[in-house]
Amino acid sequence: MLLEAVLSIGSDLGLRATLQQIVDTATTLTGARHGALGVLEPDDDRTEALYRTGMTEAERRSVDRLLPERRAGLSAEAEDGDGDGEPSDAPAPAYLVAPIQVHTELFGHLCLAGKSSGPFTGTDRALLHVLASQAGIAIGNARLYESARQRERWIEGAAAVTTALLTGTNAADALMTVAESARVLAGASAGVILQPTEEGGMEIVTASTLDDPAGIVGTTIAPGSPVLVQLLGGEPVFIDDSATDPRMTTDVRSRFGPSMMLPLQSGGRLIGTLALPRRRGAPPYTAVDRLLATQFASQAALALVMADAQADREQLAVYEDRDRIARDLHDLVVQRLFATEMMLESTRRRATGEGEAGELLGRAVDELDSTIQEVRTAIFALQQPPAEAPSTFRGRVLRETGGASALLGFPPSVHFTGAVDALVGEATGRELLAALRKALAAAHRRPGVSAIEVEVDATVRLADGRGAVRLLVADDGRDEEGGRSTTVTWQAPL
Repeated sequence: MLLEAVLSIGSDLGLRATLQQIVDTATTLTGARHGALGVLEPDDDRTEALYRTGMTEAERRSVDRLLPERRAGLSAEAEDGDGDGEPSDAPAPAYLVAPIQVHTELFGHLCLAGKSSGPFTGTDRALLHVLASQAGIAIGNARLYESARQRERWIEGAAAVTTALLTGTNAADALMTVAESARVLAGASAGVILQPTEEGGMEIVTASTLDDPAGIVGTTIAPGSPVLVQLLGGEPVFIDDSATDPRMTTDVRSRFGPSMMLPLQSGGRLIGTLALPRRRGAPPYTAVDRLLATQFASQAALALVMADAQADREQLAVYEDRDRIARDLHDLVVQRLFATEMMLESTRRRATGEGEAGELLGRAVDELDSTIQEVRTAIFALQQPPAEAPSTFRGRVLRETGGASALLGFPPSVHFTGAVDALVGEATGRELLAALRKALAAAHRRPGVSAIEVEVDATVRLADGRGAVRLLVADDGRDEEGGRSTTVTWQAPL
């Protein structure tokens, strides 16, 4: 029976199943009616978990008091009692307690009570000693197996995150991918990403939670906080209870218990912080949990940097492609259109009379001139990085018309005449843009508008000979009298 029991204890590599099997086997071999195994916390000497067999609730409380709660002063030999000083409601007049050691570490205690045939004998103590020794070996193997499986999950999770980040997700999706993957792997209540603020603090920018995330995103750690000093220095922070730890100062700390706060840094650059809090009352993170999560954070930070660099390369490729298209349009299309316009203009001047042919040629020249202006505007727009604020007056005009197209449902046609960027000053430019916004808003309110033409002309001369800039905004909507083609004119000296 002992041989079968020893073999059965090591048959399951799952730690929880192994612990429960130890209790069941010990009670069967010794004839005890009740058994309990108390597991000590890894970094403390308090009982973390209990595994029991054959007990009612009242009997459970009685046997729990027989289990030692401290490591100090315990020998490796089984202890027994004959009932002296035993609680009056104890389920049996005698009990046995044996420590379980994994290598040189005390793992927990195995308690047996309630032998129906009388007090436990020396044979029972010997059986319990053998079982405790074999249990230590089985628990060590189960721990190694669980640790290997845990490492495998974290490695697979880190690889999946890296793959996801390098497939072209934007910055917000990348942070959420890291937060959600880490939350699942760590068994946390939330996965939170914090990033440094301009004031020197840190703000929660992304949160993946099982519960309602309301109130979490936007929470800020004030500059000078003890936790912040460690994080900005690249040190991880491990907290047993977020609600009571004096280092935690945020309003959301009362929701959580054990927590890890891990810097996301790569190459000396701090991207942010990954926080993994658990619910209050949840088991604390073990040393293995902390090590694996820290390694995950380092790899995730590197993946974020690589994804950001890849996005920059892709954006640069887009800019280079846009610049190539702009050069091709300028060098080929515009030049050919201009040459065609010159030929038509020459033909129109040689045409005799004011007949229909001359009128058609004139219209063709005007259309080509308008097309050249449109192509040049498109070339300029292609040369502007879309994510940046325009630095030239021409770019600001295009930004205004481009923004209005979302409301109008169509893009306004924009023409520039003269060196507007060189001639239009800052103050005059602000006044012209204000007039342009007003004219576009008025056109949007008029019924029947399906086309708008905007012209900025910096070659105008005033009566006194001074140069001026003129803005014309014409649309095909109806004016107040019901007529067609409303035109707004604004003019200012340069």
